[in-house]
Amino acid sequence: MATRTDAPTRREQILREAARLFAERGFHGVGVDEIGAAVGISGPGLYRHFPGKDAMLAELLVGISGQLLTGAKQRLKEADGVPPEAVLDSLIEGHIDFALDDRPLITLHDRELDRLRDSDRKLVRQLQRQYVELWVELVREVYPALTEPTARSAVHSVFGLLNSTPHLGRPGSLPGRGATAELLHRMARGALGAAADTE
Repeated sequence: MATRTDAPTRREQILREAARLFAERGFHGVGVDEIGAAVGISGPGLYRHFPGKDAMLAELLVGISGQLLTGAKQRLKEADGVPPEAVLDSLIEGHIDFALDDRPLITLHDRELDRLRDSDRKLVRQLQRQYVELWVELVREVYPALTEPTARSAVHSVFGLLNSTPHLGRPGSLPGRGATAELLHRMARGALGAAADTE
C-alpha cells in the first residue's frame, strides 16, 4: 500500500494487482488466472495466499479502512502539543496521500462494497465511522462554531471531494503530484472554512 516504503511482499503485490484489475474491469470481470499473471504466478498459485477472490476483496476494503483509521490515530498521537490547525492539516495530508496513491481502492469501494460478506461490510462501516469521528472532533476544535451534525456533514463532503481523484482524468493530464496534493489541501480547508462560515 501507499504507506510502505520497503519492497512489497508477494501478498501485497497480489492485492495491489487485484485492486487495479478489479477497478478497471469489475470484480466479476477478472479471473484468478489474470491476477496471477499480473504478479508472475499461476492462478492456482494464488490459493497459497488467499482462498479466493472474495477474500482478496475483503482484505483490500477492510484493510484500507483500517489503515486510514490507524494512520489518523498515529498522526493525532504524534501531534501532542501541536496547534489543532496543524493537526487538521496533517489529517488532510494523510487522506490526500490515500486519495492520490490508492485510487483503485476508491473505485473498488464505490463499486464493490456490497459484494462483501455482511460481517466484512459491517467491519468496513465500523472502521469508517471511527475515522469520521476522529475528524469531526478535531474539526470542531478548529472551528468551534460548527455544530456536531454540520461538522459531520462537512467531513463527509471533504471526503467526497478528496475521494474524487479517480475521476480527475488520466495521470498524465494532471498537474504533478505535489501540485495536485496542494490544490486538494486548499480545497479541503476551504470547504471546512465555508461550512464554519454558515453557522
